[in-house]
Amino acid sequence: MACVGLVVNPAAGRDVRRIVGGASVSDTYGKRRTAECVLAGVGLSDDPVDVVAMPDKAGIAQRAVEECDGSARVLDAPVTGTRADTQRAAAALREDVAADVVVVLGGDGTTRDVATAVGDVPVVAVSTGTNNVVPTPVEGTVAGAAAALLATGAVAVDEATDRHGMVEAVVTGASGDRTVRGLATVGVVDQAFVGTRAILDAGDVLGGVVSRASRGEIGLSGIAGAFAHLAPEQPGGVGFELDPDAERTVRAIPVPGVVDTVGVAFADRLATGESATFEAGEAVLSVDGERHVELRDATVTARPVADGPLLVDVERVFAAAPTAGV
Repeated sequence: MACVGLVVNPAAGRDVRRIVGGASVSDTYGKRRTAECVLAGVGLSDDPVDVVAMPDKAGIAQRAVEECDGSARVLDAPVTGTRADTQRAAAALREDVAADVVVVLGGDGTTRDVATAVGDVPVVAVSTGTNNVVPTPVEGTVAGAAAALLATGAVAVDEATDRHGMVEAVVTGASGDRTVRGLATVGVVDQAFVGTRAILDAGDVLGGVVSRASRGEIGLSGIAGAFAHLAPEQPGGVGFELDPDAERTVRAIPVPGVVDTVGVAFADRLATGESATFEAGEAVLSVDGERHVELRDATVTARPVADGPLLVDVERVFAAAPTAGV
């Protein structure tokens, strides 16, 4: 039987950016209703589809499964209330469950955590986070229906998916070396501590590398979009460095409801594998819009890479459906 995995992050869309900016709130009830809609949408397929959902501390998956009329169950996995739950579930959906498609309810961080562990399983990314660049605001029933059409083979995967790039950053410093990956952005932020994680002021950003760029996006990819438009499926990235004293300035949207002006020292298109280097005395490495790693006297070398997740374009699923005889 075809199988659709479901990952719901109960913490997505509930950070401090809802207080200082204009982002909307995504609460537990709203996520549960969206998850229930995903399970209902799977019923659009003529063929039976099994759904396996990630367990979570808020009980969202359990409640949604209880309300489901079809074949659905909760994955047998430990729950810690951390991002490790998402990574563990994505790996299990790929290796143990052999899911054909995974639907993810969350933000950029949740989608990234799934992407690092799910391999080539197609991902339907549904926005329930804060400053989302990658997930889109797709209605849950529609997302579930699209996932079912792909899982059953009614629509071919290669007709409705794109390989999204990523950004790989190598941090070299006194505390050792480490490699960090971002789905859309990696940046260096002029803050001493991770703190609330959210980047609230574009003036704090020292520079970064993005795998996609558009003026219509929020955060670092929107800043880069002032210099080049880079679609998610296009190879390469954009690297840039900011300086408040620079002659060239651009307007940027760091969080919903906030517009800032930032000075730009340089901005360049980067080919796949081509890197940009940043020196950080005391700063924080941001990943997909959130402060992630504290840096002390470190060198950050970031580059766009091509081995990101297969993201489903829901509109293309339904555009291909009539031709496929659905």
